[in-house]
Amino acid sequence: MPLYHYKAVTPAGEVVEGRMDAPSVEDVIARLQEQGNVPLAAGDADAGGGSLLARWRRQPLKGAALVQFTEQLGILLHAGLPLDRSLLMLQELPEGERARHVIERIRERVRGGSSLSRALEDEHGVFPRLYVSMVRAGEAGGALDAALTRLADYLERARKLRENVIGALVYPAFLLFGVFGSLVLLLAFVLPQFVPIFHDMNVPIPLVTRVLMAFGSFLHDWGLLLLIALIVLGLWWGARMREPAVRRAFDARLLRVRVLGPLLLKVDTARLMRTLGSLLKNGVSLLGALGIARQVVANRELAAQLEPAIEAVKGGDSLSHALAAHTSFPKLAVQITTVGEESGTLDAMLLRAADTYDGEVRSAIDKMLSALVPVLTIVMALLVAGIMLSILLPLLSLSGNIQ
Repeated sequence: MPLYHYKAVTPAGEVVEGRMDAPSVEDVIARLQEQGNVPLAAGDADAGGGSLLARWRRQPLKGAALVQFTEQLGILLHAGLPLDRSLLMLQELPEGERARHVIERIRERVRGGSSLSRALEDEHGVFPRLYVSMVRAGEAGGALDAALTRLADYLERARKLRENVIGALVYPAFLLFGVFGSLVLLLAFVLPQFVPIFHDMNVPIPLVTRVLMAFGSFLHDWGLLLLIALIVLGLWWGARMREPAVRRAFDARLLRVRVLGPLLLKVDTARLMRTLGSLLKNGVSLLGALGIARQVVANRELAAQLEPAIEAVKGGDSLSHALAAHTSFPKLAVQITTVGEESGTLDAMLLRAADTYDGEVRSAIDKMLSALVPVLTIVMALLVAGIMLSILLPLLSLSGNIQ
């Protein structure tokens, strides 16, 4: 959607300027008039070839930048500062230029009469739907600062879990890459150097050496084409994964894989429970929270299972019964949901369930990663030893013949 620059007069007589996403200039003028403003000028904000720069500036806020913005805005609002002044102070805090431009656009919309949630929504993808919904719920309940504090805690938990997993995978990834590179070097360049020597000396070559020599010759002659074929295959697979039916079938198979399937189920269960609990705690209705939480679930099969569960809740069924009847989420999560419904503390119990599954996920990931490094080391050492042995056996035979 195009980005337009506007200038208008507010009902208080103040001249404001800002940017707005709209299909046309007429829509910008109509929206300004709906807000009670008198439009003075409106035009394309990207005139003069700035469209690429505008796209660059509209990249989503992620990770620490999003957490920092949310937490600091909540602190300033809790201290009693008005929203406009809080945003003005936050404009100078982010180190990245993108974040500063995002906050600047939000403040311009707020000064033009928009609510914070509407200003965030007008960024079109910079802030997740979950984020906008929690802010809107905080505005409706008159507790925006508390909603932002809970939202910052939610985002920080998710960020730390993601960073812990990525950090733990760095060493195994480097180990795998290094040893795999060594294997390719030995098979494609070192082993073929011995082939003419063995043939000239009429040395009997063991079967394992012949197999590895053939594989090494194949890598040496066709390695580049093999790499291109793998890249094309990866691109084709990525395109297939963008098809909803194929992705759902693939995700359904992942859930049936031993060890990995239960772990992915716990990850999405924790994500669903925490999202539902956070939204309900901020005053979002159960149906609205389910509609948002469904988009947070990464596994397409689980997300699809939530559709009939949402319809059941619309028909008057309880959340726990709908989850038990239509989804594959763990029984413990369903039981905790039942307890929350019966005690009237559904939001707190859902957050407690999320904490439980987050802990189980971290424990399972730590165990898997602690076992992955020694297993990779042993397997790669055996492969390298096998390649070296395939080279040494004919050399030892040649040495025996010479003696």
